[in-house]
Amino acid sequence: MQPMPEEHAVSFTAGTPETVLSPLSAEQHAALVAADSVDAGSRRPALGRVAATWPDCLQAWAGLAEIADDPIEQYAFARVGYHRGLDALRASGWRGSGYVRWRHEENRGFLRSLDALRRAAGAIGETGEQERCALFLRQLDPEWHASGSSPASSPSS
Repeated sequence: MQPMPEEHAVSFTAGTPETVLSPLSAEQHAALVAADSVDAGSRRPALGRVAATWPDCLQAWAGLAEIADDPIEQYAFARVGYHRGLDALRASGWRGSGYVRWRHEENRGFLRSLDALRRAAGAIGETGEQERCALFLRQLDPEWHASGSSPASSPSS
């Protein structure tokens, strides 16, 4: 039997695939830093301007969900961030499985949105969705705490 030509060789990857989203642009990062630096009463409009300017900025949607007082608003903002995040993950090569870890700053907007969706779903009585989000978080990042909190000390990190 002849050896297989090198151009037909099959290579295998070791371990579970991991996806890291694209980093924010310098302009997006600066706008988020500016929104985070204003007083609490001005933060929502500032984050809203970031989300309106860059609707794919997951960090803005997560921030809006985290500061909203009304559980329905929390749910709505978080759901937008979650679905925009799924689109971003797919565009980055994610195919519905594999890790999306908190340790990568670029992934935090999506994971914060998913965690905010988990909390908001619980607040409005959607326990099935709350449980699915909690499971999804642990599947995406096995280091995610069982209590539902991020591996880092602060969800806005």
